[in-house]
Amino acid sequence: MENILYAVAVLGIMGAVFGAILAIASKIFAVKTDERLPLLKDALPGANCGGCGFAGCQAYAQAVLDGTAEPGLCAAGGTEAAKKMSEIMGVEVVEVERKVAMVKCRGRHHVMKGIYKGIHDCRSAMLITANGPSACPTGCLGFGTCVSVCKFDAIHLEEGVARVDPDKCTGCMQCIDVCPRKVIIPVTYDADIIIACSNKERGAYVRRYCDIGCIGCHLCERQCEHGAIHVINNLATIDYTKCVSCGRCAAVCPRHIISDSNLRTDMDAAPV
Repeated sequence: MENILYAVAVLGIMGAVFGAILAIASKIFAVKTDERLPLLKDALPGANCGGCGFAGCQAYAQAVLDGTAEPGLCAAGGTEAAKKMSEIMGVEVVEVERKVAMVKCRGRHHVMKGIYKGIHDCRSAMLITANGPSACPTGCLGFGTCVSVCKFDAIHLEEGVARVDPDKCTGCMQCIDVCPRKVIIPVTYDADIIIACSNKERGAYVRRYCDIGCIGCHLCERQCEHGAIHVINNLATIDYTKCVSCGRCAAVCPRHIISDSNLRTDMDAAPV
């Protein structure tokens, strides 16, 4: 019995000694963490969407702390996150213009050149018939690859084409990165005039497979008094720095692909 008690006592003393040694060592070799790091991370939404260009919120917060990245790169956090991070770092507050994704296509009007029954993924469909089953070479394929990567439930398929809910969109633009036809672009949240087409083929060719695609008629360009819209490579393009949202281009568009409405309304509403 005495031997057992002696062994227990020895083990207890050894445990206390080793514990003290570990406690002292932890203090001596402890890596000091800047107290601003957790504050920077808390200022972010925690979405880890990668829209800032870093692997996640922790990596971005560390980059801001190290001085290799600026506050304001978090699209999901927007101006609020940028303001908090700027205050923590003691730098001038950064204002972030809110941008959202927009799909430049109303793909359900496309003629199909084949029936695709493979993997429900736009990138996989692109491997079939050399550029996908849609006859339009640049339109939305409608298999939802963009939907699968959105962490904010901001993009869905409606009648065979991707549609973005700008109120839910945080502007991380992950959908842009995965779209094989690059029909999704960033626009300002309050953009009123939008062109829902990305086809750059000549008008005669466009008419063969799409009943609303841009035909490069230049009517919108001639109607604009501010030089904000031009037909470049057979496709109408808007310069938002010049656009005053007068809507005259939308009124004369014979194909009704120019919408004069805020992005927060239905893009398929009747044209003005």
